[in-house]
Amino acid sequence: MSSADARRVPGRIVSGGQSGVDRAALDYAIGAGIPYGGWCPHDGWAEDLPTPPGLRALYPDLRPVLSQDLRERTRANVVDSDATLILIPGPDPSRVLSRGTRLTVSLAARLGRPHRVVALGDPAARDEVAGLVAYLAADFVLNVAGPRESGAPGVYRSARAFLAECFGSEL
Repeated sequence: MSSADARRVPGRIVSGGQSGVDRAALDYAIGAGIPYGGWCPHDGWAEDLPTPPGLRALYPDLRPVLSQDLRERTRANVVDSDATLILIPGPDPSRVLSRGTRLTVSLAARLGRPHRVVALGDPAARDEVAGLVAYLAADFVLNVAGPRESGAPGVYRSARAFLAECFGSEL
């Protein structure tokens, strides 16, 4: 790959671990050899892993917040990253599907944190990601968020493929 084609790859990918986009980000990071982390609910709860230790059994590098309140986890991931990438299905990036995804966008904006809402399948999506990471430090931490699999069936597969397209194939 020439230097003109070189991709800016996160030094770390974080997410809350929920099914869908969050889980796609963690699995992509593991498969690509990128360190992962982030905050999850204190008992590791996710819609498909409701019994403790939940997510932490699969992703031991996730750290539990002190509360069951999912907003605390979302806020911690926005604050502890250099930028947040919100991936949504569909052609319209202004259409944020879930309450949790809307909260992520709102927190990033209110806290003055760099973020982008990117529609999977949009021809300009990869350029949007490049624009988000272009001015970040070389070893940046990227928070990846978006809807749950139950609210957007197929979003896990689409998000994982998109991350590989943006940052390079998995190992």
